[in-house]
Amino acid sequence: MRKVIPLLLSALLAQAVYAQAPASAPQPGQVLASGTLPDEASKAAVLGKLREVYGADKVVDQITVDQVVAPANWNAYVQKLITPDLKQISRGQLKIDGTTVTLRGEVANEGLRQKMAGNVASTLNPTYTVNNALRVSAGEQRILDNALANRIVEFESGQATLTPAGRAILDEMAAALQKLKGRKVDIIGHTDSLGLRATNLGLSQARADAVKAYLASHGIDGSLLSTSGQGPDRPVAGNDTAEGRARNRRIEFRLSQ
Repeated sequence: MRKVIPLLLSALLAQAVYAQAPASAPQPGQVLASGTLPDEASKAAVLGKLREVYGADKVVDQITVDQVVAPANWNAYVQKLITPDLKQISRGQLKIDGTTVTLRGEVANEGLRQKMAGNVASTLNPTYTVNNALRVSAGEQRILDNALANRIVEFESGQATLTPAGRAILDEMAAALQKLKGRKVDIIGHTDSLGLRATNLGLSQARADAVKAYLASHGIDGSLLSTSGQGPDRPVAGNDTAEGRARNRRIEFRLSQ
């Protein structure tokens, strides 16, 4: 009797890393195909499609065959999912667990992230669930990091009022944000640990809001900016020295995922 357990195919795309390491990790440029399929014909079809897209020498076969039950037309859907579009994902994974499809890895921009998940969903019937776990590569985040350059956006002591030095840094951040062409950015406020936590949480939120207001007044679309205050909860240095506390009193800019 055939086992009624989910069928699983997992294709680790070029330079991917498993949360739990497979028997042999793929080398850069390789694709690791693993999981359990119902028969040799299904296995051959999957491997053939992967080799067609990536090249025969790039595909590492770790697929096993067992008496699992495949959803209706599963093989046909898998063939539609393995397309050259997958080559736009780096350090990624296509995971097909029964009728649940998950895409992980890095893509060049937010538009591509949404487009790829939409294309996957459009090839499947409504019984399938698509999880879009793609993220934008660090290239765009680097634009923000380089503009901030580990500097501290300064405020008046204990207040959410920007100093002239703080405003000067934000002028540079505004120029960097313009380069991101509509990407959403999280503005995160942090404080040191002196004083009451609740007060610090409120202050960090107020400072993040002040940064958003300043950037919005300098040509940045405010709808693309979200704010949060983390107070003292995410220090980057010890709070036992003045230097460490100064580093912890900071504004962070992160691309929204």
